[in-house]
Amino acid sequence: MTRPITLRQWNRTLLARQHLLDRVDEDAIEVLDRCVGMQSQDPRAAFFGLWSRVEGFEPSELDGLLTEREVVRIALLRSTVFLVDAEDARWIRPLAEPILRRELTEAHAPRLVGANPSQVLADAAELLTGRELGGADLGKQLAVRHPGENPATLTGIARCGLPLVQVPPRGLWRGRGTPTYRLFDEWVGPGEPAVSGDDARADLIRLYLRGFGPATVKAIQTWAGITRLGPLIEKLEADWELVRLTGPHGETLYDLDGLGLADPDAPAPARLVAPFDHVIGVSADRVRVADPELFRRTVTPNGRSPGFVFADGFLAGTWHLDGDDVRIEMLREITRAEQQEVDAEVDRLREFLAFGGSVPGPRIA
Repeated sequence: MTRPITLRQWNRTLLARQHLLDRVDEDAIEVLDRCVGMQSQDPRAAFFGLWSRVEGFEPSELDGLLTEREVVRIALLRSTVFLVDAEDARWIRPLAEPILRRELTEAHAPRLVGANPSQVLADAAELLTGRELGGADLGKQLAVRHPGENPATLTGIARCGLPLVQVPPRGLWRGRGTPTYRLFDEWVGPGEPAVSGDDARADLIRLYLRGFGPATVKAIQTWAGITRLGPLIEKLEADWELVRLTGPHGETLYDLDGLGLADPDAPAPARLVAPFDHVIGVSADRVRVADPELFRRTVTPNGRSPGFVFADGFLAGTWHLDGDDVRIEMLREITRAEQQEVDAEVDRLREFLAFGGSVPGPRIA
């Protein structure tokens, strides 16, 4: 018989593990590792994600990690750009290979006029060896070798088929410009993945549950973009690594044995959660932080993510930048005390923006 947990206990446990109940005084890379990286197709999102979790976080800290090559921005799980510890990227990237290859064969290769995708990849690797190239330049140079092909298609094939890092200045707090690529091993240095195969998949499951558990199998697979993890999860449970629980709506949840659950009555101060944040953005278990109908109202036609306003641990509104100012749109009623907490977080974010400098480029929307 599995243990039942309430919605509030599920909610508070997630927020506690994500440092969204209390900010922590830790290095940014430690928090980034605990979150298993952060989604980063909007390069600024990770800065806001760390700001919401780390006490006294400064943009220069993450800038330093990027320029020192300790963390990288790379197409990873779900073929989405992640900001992640470089050594984690080394073993996680092969796990993302199937979905990246699927994108290559189903989305990009059919657009080729006559070029062979394998030859395109070989040419891209040769062009990138020993240097960096912007995405547009890479496409143009590949088109010289493959006349008649669309340069953007050729770049897309290279992005999916090669482990390419998006290098600074894009990705820095004040960084500008379009993606510029380097081969992973040349940027970070050569090395072997720490784990591979089922051992790597098991480690990915463990990391997800440490940062986001308890969770359903579907939530783990949705976040990872990897299917058929059920048998491996059941094996980890049989080996006494995982425990099974019952969610508030009858869901079967898994968690790392011994981690424990948060107090359902723990206070959850208001938080401005980053755009695309995995605590809400890509989750089959989103109900633990958001009413489904309320979340649907945050979805934008262009697929961009707003920032999210949490009150008492649950989605209450959205935020975006309007120039140098922070704008809030509430989606449900909150108490006067919760409104004061939201206002305090807005002031805190304004101070962060003023201290770190204005963020260039288009607003978050």
